[in-house]
Order: sequence, then structure tokens, then C-alpha cells
Amino acid sequence: MARVNPVQAQKYLKGIDYPVSKQDLIRHADQQGADSELRQTLEQLPDRQYDSPADVSEALGKIE
Repeated sequence: MARVNPVQAQKYLKGIDYPVSKQDLIRHADQQGADSELRQTLEQLPDRQYDSPADVSEALGKIE
């Protein structure tokens, strides 16, 4: 699977209120029209709270 660019991911997460759960990230991205590749990548994130866009980008960068 191709890796999702964190900048691309943030486009679909724009406007979300932090802190946020993994499930809330997925739900918000879906509502913003994210593609299946981004959704699958978000599903691979650790199931925890994310405190900022930088926190999400860091976690996305750790996905193999």
C-alpha cells in the first residue's frame, strides 16, 4: 500500500476539534470525502487520543 502524505491527510482533517480519538479522525475524514487509501491508513493508527495535527502527522509517519 502506498503511504499517505501527512499533508494530504491534514486536508481531510481540517476543521476537526482536538483532542480527538482515532474513530473521530476516521469519521471526520469520511465526512470530508477522503478516499479509501486514506481511510485504510487512518485505521492503522494506534487507538488513542490525538492532541494536534502534528500529533496525527507524527503517527502517520510511523506507519509502515
